[in-house]
Amino acid sequence: MTKSSRAPRQVARVVPLRKGTTLEMVRLACPDTAHATLIAESFGLPILDSDGIRELHERMIVETAEALGEGLGERAMQIHLQRIVGAYVGSAHGAGQFYSRAVTEARDMTAKAANDLRDEDLDGPVGFESAAQRKREFAADMGVQAHALRMAAEGAVTAYEHVVGERWKPFERPVDNPGQTLDRKAAEMQMAAFG
Repeated sequence: MTKSSRAPRQVARVVPLRKGTTLEMVRLACPDTAHATLIAESFGLPILDSDGIRELHERMIVETAEALGEGLGERAMQIHLQRIVGAYVGSAHGAGQFYSRAVTEARDMTAKAANDLRDEDLDGPVGFESAAQRKREFAADMGVQAHALRMAAEGAVTAYEHVVGERWKPFERPVDNPGQTLDRKAAEMQMAAFG
């Protein structure tokens, strides 16, 4: 039997990435214009100028980039806008998640209030709202706020594409692994040399 010689096997190293928040995630979490309008009308809240919010934020970021244009190189501008747009998208996503939790709590409280055998969920004295009503109103407020932040994020993303010339993507950084010390990394590299 002859032994075939093989090239040493390379160990592929997979670096896990911390996923960033995308605009699509924001759109899934935050109400769109039609839904926000329905919420506002149902609860007597102000109806937002969605297009105005989006356009204002787009214009603001484009004008900021123009003002910084001579002071920043192309790559520096891209990094700067990446961070700014990421902040808008992250803020909107957080608001959307908070809105979703508020809706869940309002639904739970409203379902409990429908049970006639529960004294704690009954309407308060005349002139006071029930706990379920307060939860619904709070969720409505959060829905309108989440929508406003969604529009701001969409304007920021559009501005990024206008200024940088490519579609915005969230920054994905490697996951920090504090347990991986320098000695351990060195030992792994040395062991890899043996094949």
